[in-house]
Amino acid sequence: MAAHTHDHIDWAERIPALRRADELHAVTHAGIAARLVGRLGVQPVIVDAGSGAGGMSAAFAAELARRGGGTLVLVDAVPELLEVAEAAARAAIVRVNAERIARADLESPEAATRGEPPAAQQQVELEQARAELAGSAVAATVGRAHPGPEAVSNAAFAGQVSIESIRADVASVDLAQLVQPADLVWAASMVHHLPDQQAGVDGLVTALKSGGTLALAEGSPPTYCLPWDLGVGEPGLERRLLAARDHSFGEMRAGMPGSVRMPYGWYTALVKAGLGQVGSFSCLVDLPAPPSQVVRNYVIEHITWLASDGDELLTQEDRDVLRRLLDPADPEYLGSREDIYVLGTQTVHFGSRR
Repeated sequence: MAAHTHDHIDWAERIPALRRADELHAVTHAGIAARLVGRLGVQPVIVDAGSGAGGMSAAFAAELARRGGGTLVLVDAVPELLEVAEAAARAAIVRVNAERIARADLESPEAATRGEPPAAQQQVELEQARAELAGSAVAATVGRAHPGPEAVSNAAFAGQVSIESIRADVASVDLAQLVQPADLVWAASMVHHLPDQQAGVDGLVTALKSGGTLALAEGSPPTYCLPWDLGVGEPGLERRLLAARDHSFGEMRAGMPGSVRMPYGWYTALVKAGLGQVGSFSCLVDLPAPPSQVVRNYVIEHITWLASDGDELLTQEDRDVLRRLLDPADPEYLGSREDIYVLGTQTVHFGSRR
């Protein structure tokens, strides 16, 4: 593996799958980022702990750019993930700046008389945005422990976003030792991969300013993609795959060195960490049939992952059915069906440091 992780998952190898999931959830990520960043003050510091492939990093970067700037700090133990997350965040800022230039151009008195083709004008605007970003306060200081005050002040002056990337294992060190005090610490589907989940939450809280918010995307219900009866094999295959996944997750946690059970929910975990105003909200992910190509790609990847995660717990019949469902040359190939879909939620638990 490229870096140490406690769950023994090769996350660098899973980057293509993570990016497909980010593509599917882009609208949901944008809504969550808008809701969380809207609670913050001017020029906030946001820490994305366990940034993954950068889906939420991009959403936060875009929201900061729209709201006048700030600092975004990406933290992950896997260098390959940090690289793609930073690239996603930078690309999001380019898009926001291009949109801003396009709006200003359309609102200018000269817009009606310029007569440039829309596509050509959009390309010019994109190049202008890229040039603007190349010399702006959008900075990547990979491996630096703290975003320096000069980076924050430059971002505030320019009204833009300063980006920092820090390679670190948050299970081994309190987040406050890695970053400056944050207005928002975000961690998505990361804490449950740490040996001691409560200690992980406690460590994230250390990085918050007084009044700062910790937000965790954890504990969402399962996502469903398939009809109950696929017409091949025993009905209920997806339910059996999800049950096998739960069993494998339990084994993964039990096999972690230093694993500690957390026999309560995320609300209690946040309260135990000393946070106030604890609550949660959920965003529906509802992409019904017939599927777009993005949905098809996600469903194939999702079922492939479920099948590999719990293969030893499935019957031979289920394994044979899965081979057919995931074979593009087979008449039963899932990617050729019109009745696959995505239905799930993204649940966010949050609390404020007193």
